[in-house]
Amino acid sequence: MSDPGLVFKALADPTRRRILEYLREGDLNAGEIAERFDMTKPSISHHLSLLKQARLVQDVRRGQNIVYSLDTTVFQEALRFLLGMTERKKKSHGRP
Repeated sequence: MSDPGLVFKALADPTRRRILEYLREGDLNAGEIAERFDMTKPSISHHLSLLKQARLVQDVRRGQNIVYSLDTTVFQEALRFLLGMTERKKKSHGRP
């Protein structure tokens, strides 16, 4: 799994969660993402950078634009991690 600390840090912020929700609907470039928020483009760029570091989004250059898309692999890994926390491990103290 990618760094769980980065993943959960990225998911902890409501702006980044909204960005992920928008990307769930389809790929967007940075300008299209920024249009949906009342904040500066450098702030959006910072959020996108953290999402990329956590491997929750991928970016691809298409002409002059960088297009962002959701990477569901890390979500699946994080979900497995969380579900694993709910399972009790069997203790082996010499008892059956």
